[in-house]
Amino acid sequence: MEYGKLIAVTGMPGLYELISSKSDGAIVRSLEDNSTKFASTRQHQFSHLESIEIYTIRDNVNLTDVFKAMEADGGKLPDEKDGKAIKSYFEKVFPDMDFERVYTSDMKKMVKWYSVIKAKGIEIKLSEQAIEEEVAPVEEAAEVTKPVKKAAKKKAEPVAETATEEAPKKKAAKKKKED
Repeated sequence: MEYGKLIAVTGMPGLYELISSKSDGAIVRSLEDNSTKFASTRQHQFSHLESIEIYTIRDNVNLTDVFKAMEADGGKLPDEKDGKAIKSYFEKVFPDMDFERVYTSDMKKMVKWYSVIKAKGIEIKLSEQAIEEEVAPVEEAAEVTKPVKKAAKKKAEPVAETATEEAPKKKAAKKKKED
């Protein structure tokens, strides 16, 4: 099983492996009990773990970075039900996390997900496709903005000229009537 196939499904606890996707949903397998289910897109939303980012005091980081920090710490994971213990654990393991925007419930999910991933022996790493997608949109966005600015300037000039030409015509049409 690959880390790139893991998803979180809203309304369904735990992590799932994406078996197959369809236009109206996806077939997923639970990592906890290996049951296979169909999850409809009408009722559920899907989040690939590779695409989840965590707020930090600097730039956002991928969830894999947090998992790797947890792995490097090697200490015992805190109890999932103790919010204070979880917060103090993340302050020690990943101090750059923005604790005002990352809620305790999110940290609880990270601890739970990490323990499930470790229990299944899944290697935590981004797929090559996910790494390329992170770099590619930035380059494409830079290329797209340049032509848009030039096109906007060209279109703006003729509009301004026609507006000044039409303005006197409108004023000339509004003459006062004499009694």
